[in-house]
Amino acid sequence: MARLNVNGKPREVDAEPDTPLLWVLREQLGLTGTKYGCGIAQCGACTVHIDGVPVRSCTRPLASVGEGERIVTIEGLSADRSHPVQRAWAALDVPQCGYCQSGMLMAAAALLAKNQRPSDADIDAAVTNLCRCGTYPRVRAAIHDAAATLSPVAPPARRRT
Repeated sequence: MARLNVNGKPREVDAEPDTPLLWVLREQLGLTGTKYGCGIAQCGACTVHIDGVPVRSCTRPLASVGEGERIVTIEGLSADRSHPVQRAWAALDVPQCGYCQSGMLMAAAALLAKNQRPSDADIDAAVTNLCRCGTYPRVRAAIHDAAATLSPVAPPARRRT
């Protein structure tokens, strides 16, 4: 039995130690907002936070998650979808198919937790998730809009696309 802290709640799961965290979250705990994309930690659809750090959960073995570490999934980012990145995503109509968006949102939220005034270069470096629909300009715009709600100082100028 493994003990986890997921979205602020203690959880116990019965899974093999080498089971990827993604499958524990989806199949054992029913948190299906975290998506399977590539299985090799390249696309980012499976991104969750572990102690505030974005992690690709498809290759993170259950045994590597410490009992005291806090896991946050897209379901735990904000119960009422009021996190600034979630509001900005909706306001700018960021997703097309939407499959990659939970991972994108988690990467963006982690970036803004560390840097409330990211430049385009900061966003490009921190949000390396892949999107087949190519909504990257809207992702960047939404991150800047979310940053503007967090910081009393205006974010750097950007182009809207």
